[in-house]
Formats: sequence, C-alpha cells, structure tokens
Amino acid sequence: MDYDTIKLERPADGVALITLNRPDRGNGVVPEMAADLMHALDELEADFSVRVLVVTGAGKQFCAGADLVEFQKYLAEQHHAAQEPYNARVLWPVTQRLVSSRLPVVAAINGGATAGGLDLALACDIRLASTHAKLGETYIKLGLNPGNGGTYFLPRLVGSGMAAEMALTGDIFDAERALAVGLVNRVVEPEALVAEAVALAARIAERPRLALEATKQQLRQSWHMDLQGSMNASFWGVAALTYSDDLREGVAAAIEKRAPRYNQDK
Repeated sequence: MDYDTIKLERPADGVALITLNRPDRGNGVVPEMAADLMHALDELEADFSVRVLVVTGAGKQFCAGADLVEFQKYLAEQHHAAQEPYNARVLWPVTQRLVSSRLPVVAAINGGATAGGLDLALACDIRLASTHAKLGETYIKLGLNPGNGGTYFLPRLVGSGMAAEMALTGDIFDAERALAVGLVNRVVEPEALVAEAVALAARIAERPRLALEATKQQLRQSWHMDLQGSMNASFWGVAALTYSDDLREGVAAAIEKRAPRYNQDK
C-alpha cells in the first residue's frame, strides 16, 4: 500500500521501516499522517513475517509534534468547546497503538524530537539517537501541558525529578545528555543511525516471534504491576509458550550447540 505522508520499507528479514515523510514541515503530524501510521500498523501487524518495526524521520527532524501551521488554523477557524482537542484527533491513537502493538518498535531519532514528537519516540520500546538529535518536552513553551503520553513515559524512564525539569522548563537536551539521563539507549553518528537501528531490529527479529510478543507486552504491563502481579503474568506467559514448537527448537539448538531454526511465519 502507498502512503502520502510516510514511507514504508522492508530493509531486512523480519524488519519494517517507517519513515515520517513531511520533511518540509519538520515531519509535523497532521491527521493524514496519523491515519497513514494507523493503516501501516494494520498492514504490518497482519503480516507475521514482520517481527520488528523501526521508525525514523526524513530530512533533518525526527518529528516536531503536531504541525503548528495546521494547529494554528484549527485554533483560528475550528476550535470550540464542544470539539475534541486537536492533539486527541492526531497523536493520541498513534501513541496508544505503538505501545499495544505486537511489534517491538525501535525509534531512530535522526534530529529534533519535540513535544508530541518526543512522546512518539517515548512510546517506542527502544530509542537510538543521532549525534544531531535534540529532544525536548516543549509543550510548556506553547502554553500546553504534555499531551501525548509524556507525563506517563518520562517519570518511568528518567525519574520524577528529571521528568518535572523537562516538562516544566521545555528545555532541549542534546543527544549526550539524553543518553546520560536514560531517554535513549545509545548515540550513533548520523550516517550510521538507520543502519544501526535496522541491524538491532534484525537481531531482535531473529528471536522467536511469540516470545518476542509476550516479552514486549510483559515489559509494558509491568509498569502497572507490583512484583507479585508481574510474576503471575510471567507464569502464564511461560505456561503458554511451553507448548510452542519454538521452545522445543530453542532447547534442542542449545543442547546441540547450533543456531535455532524458528518457524517465524506462524
């Protein structure tokens, strides 16, 4: 399927790459882009040969959040009390979908990731940043509170104090500071960023699909659980996977000291 505001590619076995493709607008999100992202996720999740997703941006920016030109038009021409907020129509469904997707998602942050663009990256499971990346929870500078999950993700990733500093000041962090506070997993030279993100995704994609999906969801669900609840969820996941062909193959391969041959399309 062709998309107007994103590019969808398959750069490696088991890996899909989505590139936000409105570089002239800083890859700012408009309703059409949100719809394209949702449709692309529908397409990818239905294809069990795809096991990991990488998301990046075209041009110099990862994502500037909502397109402010379109947002200004909304404020001037469309806004009234009975209408839902602009960001609810645009980014909320995408944030929720990335978190709930069966696919582990790697963000390759090539440039600026601010406001909703940062929240989009935070909704991914792993974040790699270019040395040119700039990250900021900048809603406050517009007169808004974080609108697309930032107040949920940030305290869990960087702690409550750092989350408060980022959200209350709107300061921009360069890639090295983002790495130091735990916003990103690693920092990569710009020319190597997408290749390294795809290589990481390809390594993950080599793992058995059902175990990948179970692991992603248990990691996410653990944010809401105490130790006992997390252990209970893990028990039932392990119990279900005990009956999988992947486990039998994984055990046999470990004993025979060979690479496992999982049936990834099932």
